[in-house]
Formats: sequence, structure tokens, C-alpha cells
Amino acid sequence: MALFVDKARVTVKAGNGGNGCVSFHREKFVQNGGPDGGDGGRGGDIALMADENMHTLMDFRYQRRFAAPNGGDGSSNFCSGKSGEALVIKVPPGTIVRDVATGRVLADMRVKGETRVLFRGGRGGWGNSHFATPTRQAPNFAKPGEKKEVQEVELELKSMADVGLIGYPNVGKSTILSVVTAARPKIANYHFTTLQPNLGIVREFGQDYVIADIPGLVEGAHEGVGLGHAFLRHVERTRLLVHVLDISGSEGRDPLEDFDRINAELALYSKLAERPQIIAANKMDLPDSEENLARLNAHLAAQGLNAFPISAATRQGFGPLLKEIAAVLPTLPEPEPMEDEPEETGDEQDPAFVVTVVKGAYHVRGAGVDRLIRSVNFGDKDSLNWFHRTLRRAGVIDMLREAGAGEGDTIVMGDMEFDFVE
Repeated sequence: MALFVDKARVTVKAGNGGNGCVSFHREKFVQNGGPDGGDGGRGGDIALMADENMHTLMDFRYQRRFAAPNGGDGSSNFCSGKSGEALVIKVPPGTIVRDVATGRVLADMRVKGETRVLFRGGRGGWGNSHFATPTRQAPNFAKPGEKKEVQEVELELKSMADVGLIGYPNVGKSTILSVVTAARPKIANYHFTTLQPNLGIVREFGQDYVIADIPGLVEGAHEGVGLGHAFLRHVERTRLLVHVLDISGSEGRDPLEDFDRINAELALYSKLAERPQIIAANKMDLPDSEENLARLNAHLAAQGLNAFPISAATRQGFGPLLKEIAAVLPTLPEPEPMEDEPEETGDEQDPAFVVTVVKGAYHVRGAGVDRLIRSVNFGDKDSLNWFHRTLRRAGVIDMLREAGAGEGDTIVMGDMEFDFVE
């Protein structure tokens, strides 16, 4: 059986934008051709697709790094660089994607066949033809493409099932799944036989729905005890819970206490205890089951519930249970998707330029510094004039004055040092 993996961390990188080109028209008998440098192409996006043929994140155990192609550089004669193709990463339906650094939800891939762009590729840089003006007819500089950073994301798979079988270990959930569907989970008489969710399709009473045998839980599961969160995350997607109890008490536990304890664990994890439940009293073929069933029904009466007696071993009692599931399920809403959390933007979170004073030198740092420096041809007068005007428009000159910079003071931007000139 294939290894089931429901959590993985991977690094992804959208493609860099291509650089703009510095070029001038060359043609016989044309001495001073104008600028004809083309723009750089856009970098490839990182996209996700919910592939219904995938059921585990196992593939990400073997490939953890993904990078989209970069955009091509511009060339002469106004030729733009080729844009990079999007890199589409296939994930199982039900996968939630989070930013590891911030914990922000980037996408909830719950719809089969859905494709979402996770990270956009970098914009291509402008060629020098964009910088021509009546007074600057031969610009000897262009803009570089936008560079993209490597991002680490966490993939978390939550099973996409309509009905979830819950209960203590060894109460017969796997056997029930094998009886009502064509699924063939591992079945044995010991705890935690099931270590991963098993899915099957039920076709009864004119309906098709997915039912999941979810690994058993123990007290303290909400804190990670036992299979803990590995169990509970798969319950969150289900619309209806079938609570399976060992009504015979063959494990030495009281089925009434089992019922209350599991609901307490669901309530402590989140609002899972409020999810509609149908009670299945399994192992009715064993001694003491009739007496315990009467006690259980008396206990459930106060909550407006009643138990459906079944025996997975003898395949008896499933008709009323499946009929009740088929009646209740259409009345329940689809699970709400996790909302994508917007990225915080603005100068306060990610300023383009910040001025700090270190040992008498004025350091200009920020998201826009490196890109601006790469855009400048420091051997060209027009390019230097454009650089200075850009700093003035961005408010950097005023920021330096406010920080105390005066004539002749040292200004540091990236690997470059300048003298401050009023």
C-alpha cells in the first residue's frame, strides 16, 4: 500500500522577469538610429491544480523544490523577451496551502480540477526605448526584470469526504467501511490498525457519497496525544459524522463514557462537536450488547438522538443506518472553504526606502533599492540624471535631509557609495 502523507513543506519560486535591452537602431546609411531596445518577458507563475487522481502528498517527499522559468531578456529591434510558462503543481483535492513564515492561508484547493495561481512571476524590465524623450534621445540604460524570492509553503491535506466514521480504536470502523463500500482497508484486532484515512463510495437509496474511515482517537487528541491532530484535521471537512461505538464493551470500556469522551475531544479541538452525528452501535452480535444498547438510548434521549444497532461482523442492521444517512446528508450545507488571507501591504510593512545612520554614513535600504541600482548605467550622464530624479520623486532626498545628511556626507545604497550633493 502506498505511503500516506498528509503534510509536506516545499520551496517554490516564481520566475524572474527578463531584463530590458539597451540597443540602438543600426542600418546602412543611418548614422544615429534611435533606441530600439525591447522589454523583458514576464517570469512564469507558480500555480496549483487540484488533481482528483491524487490522494496523498507522498510525491512531495521526493521533490521539495519547484521553480518556474524566468522570462527572456529583451533584444534589439523592439523585440520583447519570451514570457516564462507557468509551473503547475498538482495536489490532492482538500489541500490547504500556508506560508511557513507567516502562517497565512494562501489557498484552499477543495474543488476538484480547480487551478489557482499561488505566486505571480516577475514583471519584465523596460527596454531603453521607453526612456527616450525630446531632450534624452539616446538613453543608455534600461530596467532589469523583477526578481522573485524563494518562498517556503506548507501543504496540509484534509480528506474530502461527506461522511466520517469516528470512534475509539478497534470499534469496527474499518469493517463497517468494507461492508458498505468497495474499499478494502486493513482490518485486524488491535488498536491503531488504521493509521491513515480510508475512503470509499456508498451507492444506496439513489445517492452517491464519500465515506471515510478516519483513524481512531484517544483522550488528549486535541493536544496531539495518540494520532491527535493527524486524526482531527480529517474530520474538519466532513459534513456528517457517524459515531461508532463498541456497544458490547469488549475492550473493557463503557460505550456511554466513550461517547461523551470523544465528543469532549471534538469540542476541545474546535466546533466539531456541533457537527451532526448519527450513532452506530456496533458489535451487537456479542454478549451484553442488548443491555448496553438500552442504557445508551436512554442516555441519548435527552439529546434527541438514538443509536442504530448494527453488526459489522455479521453484516446486519445496515439498512436503517444507510437510509438515515441518505435522508440527513442532503439537508446539510457544503463545508465552508478556508478564506485566503490577504497579504499585508503598504509602506509601513514593506517600505521601498528607509534611511538609517551607521557610523556617520547614511544607509538607504528597502525593497526598491537593489532594483533601482541595477537600472542605472553609472557611466552614462543621462542615466545618472534619471537616477537622481527617481530618488527625488520617491522622497529619498527629503528623507536624507531629515536624517541630517548634508553636503559631502556619505550615502550608501547596496554596494554603492555616493557623496550627498545638494
